Amino acid sequence: MNTTTNPYLQASVQTASPSRLLVMLYDRLVLDCRRALEAQEAGNHPAAHGALTHAQDIVAELQGSLRPELWDGAEMLNSLYSHLLVQLVQANVQRDAALTTHCLDLVTGLADAWRQAAMDNAKSA
Repeated sequence: MNTTTNPYLQASVQTASPSRLLVMLYDRLVLDCRRALEAQEAGNHPAAHGALTHAQDIVAELQGSLRPELWDGAEMLNSLYSHLLVQLVQANVQRDAALTTHCLDLVTGLADAWRQAAMDNAKSA
């Protein structure tokens, strides 16, 4: 959804903390993988393609925002993002629901971890 056509969404993005924005990105990434999987299983390749390419855009944005100088784990996360990008492309090109399921499993785990970290951070603030 385009934030310029939804004033509520636009306001929520503009006022969100950095940790909340990260969680929002991961939530959308999970949603894209779920939508892609559902579309693949239904044989709707154009819808799967759209969801998978949007997921790739999100992963590329997450990867580009890493700051290895600020966090020792950034290089490992970068490697995971690289793997995820390759798998998303392959899931799209090969129309492979098993690869999409693999990606969904990865991003669901990451989303849960970042959500928990954001909650922990909010509690300690």
